[in-house]
Amino acid sequence: MTAPVFVVEHLDAGQGGRYVLEGPEGRHAVSVKRLRPGEDVVLTDGAGRWADCVVLETEGKDRLILRVDSVAEEPEPRPRITVVQALPKGDRGELAVETMTEVGVDGIVPWSASRCITQWKGERGLKALGKWRATAREAGKQSRRVRFPEVADAATSKQIAALLAKADFAAVLHESGTQPLAAAELPTEGEIVLVVGPEGGVSPEELALFEEAGARAYVLGPTVLRTSTAGTAAAALLLGRTGRWG
Repeated sequence: MTAPVFVVEHLDAGQGGRYVLEGPEGRHAVSVKRLRPGEDVVLTDGAGRWADCVVLETEGKDRLILRVDSVAEEPEPRPRITVVQALPKGDRGELAVETMTEVGVDGIVPWSASRCITQWKGERGLKALGKWRATAREAGKQSRRVRFPEVADAATSKQIAALLAKADFAAVLHESGTQPLAAAELPTEGEIVLVVGPEGGVSPEELALFEEAGARAYVLGPTVLRTSTAGTAAAALLLGRTGRWG
């Protein structure tokens, strides 16, 4: 088991210096994880910068005094993998974000597809987006990542088409696909964008719009996956085929 990860806003301590972890993260480290002197800790800003640290002492219930042993920067992943996730019902959206973060997805774009039962509007939409972002942060910590996925604002189909047009490889999971995703020719650089539709599927109009933008329809496998699990399964396949898992 690797060292537990804690998120800090700014990682400005140099090698050999001291860092005081406080606030909610400090409270979790001291009162929940019950870390003790001599134990290892990783601090990260969630954007690739991270530090290996050792616990020196604790103060009260929410302050952890650390020695910074090394500071490093994780390079941007290549190729970058973004999943466009149609909005599922209930808490299945958070499940999708959690598992995609755990496998290593780099970006998640919530998509208000025409066949989505759930639609994000007004304050409710902002609250749901906040939950997705908080889930990505917590799942990033749990899976020991130091570069968390970016969860974008909810996008329309036209905005998704524009994203697909700029991608180095663009795919839509759809039953009309004649080629399996496992056999697609993938780039070694740039960005891969994968579209996962809602439970009702991608509409013919949306599929035509995405194909016009340069995306192709692919099938994932012989079984039908729910929208909340399809993105994770497809991302794991792509991560393995691009060499990022290996």
